[in-house]
Amino acid sequence: MTSESVFEIDAFGRHGEGVARTADGPVYLPGALPGETVRATVEGERGTVTEILRRSPDRIDPFCPHYDRCGGCSAQHWREAPYRAWKRDLVVIALAHRHIEAPVGELVDAHGAGRRRVSLHLRYAGGRTLAGFMEAGSHRLLDLDSCPILVPALRDAPRIARLLGSPFASHAKSLDIAVTATESGLDCNVRAPRNPPRQIEVALAEIAMREDLARVTINGETVIERRPPRIRAGSVPIVPPPGGFLQATAAGEAFLAQLIVDAVGAAPRVADLFCGVGPFALRLAGSASVLAIDSDARAIAALTRAAHHATGLKPVQAVTRDLYRRPLTATDLEPFDAIVFDPPRAGAETQTRAIAQARARTVVAVSCDPATFARDAAILLAGGYALVGVTPVDQFKWSAHVEIAGLFRRQG
Repeated sequence: MTSESVFEIDAFGRHGEGVARTADGPVYLPGALPGETVRATVEGERGTVTEILRRSPDRIDPFCPHYDRCGGCSAQHWREAPYRAWKRDLVVIALAHRHIEAPVGELVDAHGAGRRRVSLHLRYAGGRTLAGFMEAGSHRLLDLDSCPILVPALRDAPRIARLLGSPFASHAKSLDIAVTATESGLDCNVRAPRNPPRQIEVALAEIAMREDLARVTINGETVIERRPPRIRAGSVPIVPPPGGFLQATAAGEAFLAQLIVDAVGAAPRVADLFCGVGPFALRLAGSASVLAIDSDARAIAALTRAAHHATGLKPVQAVTRDLYRRPLTATDLEPFDAIVFDPPRAGAETQTRAIAQARARTVVAVSCDPATFARDAAILLAGGYALVGVTPVDQFKWSAHVEIAGLFRRQG
């Protein structure tokens, strides 16, 4: 049942919402800031702000014209200093929940030129093709003209997505299109519910030529590749697989990679687990032999090709293996002086238990989730490692997501 009440905002929650503590429990109010008094309509524990009765001095005007409706960013309306403190605290609080005391550095701004990849939802309505993000807290699609947090090369991504989606209007009710900015042009992967007829592929190829797109794929299968879409790991060029995982920003990847290289130091043998296309492995191979493992066979193939054609690298052995189903054992990890792992949001609990039993002097854990990072960190600490330092990295700026890098050293 919906009701309207006045709320005092006590905190900013981990999902990027104002939190009012009431006798009936917390109420979460997107758009509200700590210290504000707001009027809001509430259903259950969630509400919608209808009026700001007392405004926080830390409130600023968001720079994006879509901010009030878009479900992407959650903190553009907050001054930089409290925003940075809140985001760092997401990591501090997660560690405290696991009773972990460790030095947590200041938040590193890794937005750089902007996010280099975007996934846009497409729907068809009234003879039009709509492309954008979902509105906050709803299933309505916000049709976008542009998104200011993306790199300049993605300024036209919504328009490109609409063009690529239009031929599917009679074939699907909705689509997702991933667009990645590479140094040789846009790489576009259409995620369709089923394989389309040939005439749609012809239409997409014509759009790619007209719009000078580097590559267009459907469900990862190439329709047209006019130029190999290239990114770089340091100086090493990589052609990533269609729709493959990349760090959100080039600045974020570069910072994390340098942190890892510095932490590993002169270690001669390094294991890079959940390696993706090798943004860390290829940089580490400048001074160490590297075993790189990931479950994505296409990513491993891209890494293998990049390492084969590069010059001046130590040996890189790239292996396809599902580390959730078949984690490396402590015995498997015995030869390595340093271990790097960057798992998906779920973390790597089983693999971390094996790492904790290994003898590597250095472990670097990279994570996009404070809770699973803290869980895996606790496992390493119980196995005899010390958490030397934690660095929160903000490559998902103005959102509730934070990247984390933790440096562990074997004690004794």
